[in-house]
Amino acid sequence: MLIRMIHHVQIACPRGTEDVLRSFYSGLLGLAEKPKPAALAGRGGCWFVGHDGIELHLGVEEPFVPARKAHPGLIWRDLDSLAARLTAVGHEVTWANDELPGFRRFHAFDPHGNRLEFLEPTA
Repeated sequence: MLIRMIHHVQIACPRGTEDVLRSFYSGLLGLAEKPKPAALAGRGGCWFVGHDGIELHLGVEEPFVPARKAHPGLIWRDLDSLAARLTAVGHEVTWANDELPGFRRFHAFDPHGNRLEFLEPTA
């Protein structure tokens, strides 16, 4: 059986931080929040969806430890604008354009210290 695509990526978060997650992932990144199914809603966390149906699920993990190395790689339009928005509110952006042929990219961290990679194709 062949994998056709990734449905979602889950990132850990501390319990009770949904407002912080919404502010970052919806407010700053512009992702739409997707309601969690009733059977899962009581577990905490938030789900977000981007273009083409890609989903990021933020799920409660106790004890919480941020993912400092493991990370999702998110294709993004207008990487410069995103980098400017992130740095304007105090998020560090680390560019790594020369490491992956065919992409401009940078790493940043969400409010809980989870690493995120943002990529934009050069062609």
